[in-house]
Amino acid sequence: MLRLLHHSRGNDGGRLKFSLVKVPIHVFNQKTAQTVAMGRDMISRRSMMAGTAAFGIAGCTGQLPVYRGPEVTRIQVLKDRREMQFFHNRTLLKNYKIDLGFAPIGHKTQEGDGRTPEGGYRINRRNPNSRFHLSLGISYPDANDVAYARSKGIDPGGDIFIHGTPPKWIGTPDWTWGCIAVTNDEMDEIFPMINTGTLIYIYA
Repeated sequence: MLRLLHHSRGNDGGRLKFSLVKVPIHVFNQKTAQTVAMGRDMISRRSMMAGTAAFGIAGCTGQLPVYRGPEVTRIQVLKDRREMQFFHNRTLLKNYKIDLGFAPIGHKTQEGDGRTPEGGYRINRRNPNSRFHLSLGISYPDANDVAYARSKGIDPGGDIFIHGTPPKWIGTPDWTWGCIAVTNDEMDEIFPMINTGTLIYIYA
């Protein structure tokens, strides 16, 4: 038997009263085991919740991957092969399959013709909030494109980008209005690789 200090309050809600009570050892051991088990269970649950929270923070940052490879000094687009290549000087770094405008043959000359431009341009802007996931702007129209359009009395158009693909267009070939499209996952990879000012050459 063990003697434990017990406290109680009188029926009138007055002061606490203390007294010694006898408790069998086996009962005391059962109570102690239950208390220890409850404590362990609470610690385990708190650890699991903390681990889950930490995992959630790490997994939900929404940040794009960081590119630490060689600088992409030139982009080359081969329209007939539906291929886009990234170079560091003369070294090929990456290549991607692409979709083009809905009328892919020929150089873009006016708004709404569905053609993807041909020639040498630069990446001149970046849009992380594009409705096509992410996008990199191409400097079409240049001075020559504008001059030609004026001579014909037409609008040369613009807003030509490398961008991702919305779900409704996945699997549809050459669906854009003149832009160069890759998958959204590929665009996540491409966006950090390309700096504003990068040369892009688009071939027929």
